[in-house]
Amino acid sequence: MEWAPLPGGWSGESFLTGIGEERSVVRIYARPSARGVYAAQVDAALMRLVRGLVPTPEVVELRPAAEGSPALLVTRYVPGPRADDVVRDAGPDVLAEVGGRLGRLAGTLAGVATLKAGEFVDEDLRIEPFPQVRQDLPALVEDRLDRLRGLDDVARESLRDLAHDAQQLLDEVGRTALVHGDLTAKNVVLGAGGEVAALVDWEHAHSGHPHADLGSLLRFDRHPAWEEAVLSGWSAVRDEDPGVARDRARCADLLALVDLAARPGGNLVVDLAEVFLAEVVRTGDVHAHP
Repeated sequence: MEWAPLPGGWSGESFLTGIGEERSVVRIYARPSARGVYAAQVDAALMRLVRGLVPTPEVVELRPAAEGSPALLVTRYVPGPRADDVVRDAGPDVLAEVGGRLGRLAGTLAGVATLKAGEFVDEDLRIEPFPQVRQDLPALVEDRLDRLRGLDDVARESLRDLAHDAQQLLDEVGRTALVHGDLTAKNVVLGAGGEVAALVDWEHAHSGHPHADLGSLLRFDRHPAWEEAVLSGWSAVRDEDPGVARDRARCADLLALVDLAARPGGNLVVDLAEVFLAEVVRTGDVHAHP
């Protein structure tokens, strides 16, 4: 039986294995996680929770961490291209088709209601509330301000004002929901007919703002066909005006942009976040982009 490392953020811990057509993905939980020793149990519980609502890999086996051995999670391998490979350099028709499907996916997840924002910390999906800095934009900005590069005093005040206004808009929603936490095309496997076959990589999932995943889908991909289709798909599920959804998504994603841009540079996502945030601050517009 061969083990082949899978590409992606967990390429050192996720492996494709099996015999013939019976293939599985084995995730080894060797790295520290905010979920502690229950990281594998939380991932398994989340995939079981949403199965039937959104396509997820079937959980085959879960082995909790034991003394000297990390936890293992075995899921059924879902064949098919990643959505980011399909949309890369694609024309408007393909962007619209895939974007619409991912927008509906985000809208479906946003309908899985939770009671409070926080981290899932055990196999029962108990929620440990986030500290204030993780759920309040003005607090996050103050915490990260000295780590944000290239902001003069005027830019700092502009960012503070943006954070205040964005938080007011987000507070209008008044509820929390299941958030995948990394809902981008790279974490979606497509089927032969272009349908969503699986949403993978649940390690960042948490309870948070319902528009956070929509903001993630719209963060860097600004092609009009993509944006329109994502919002249309979302609105078909959530029955929300696309313009309102877009505003709330950008405000929800401002938290992610600030957090990413404050990290050390040299990483593509961090560097992009820094460039996008700089334009948002310069213009005073959460929709601005380079």
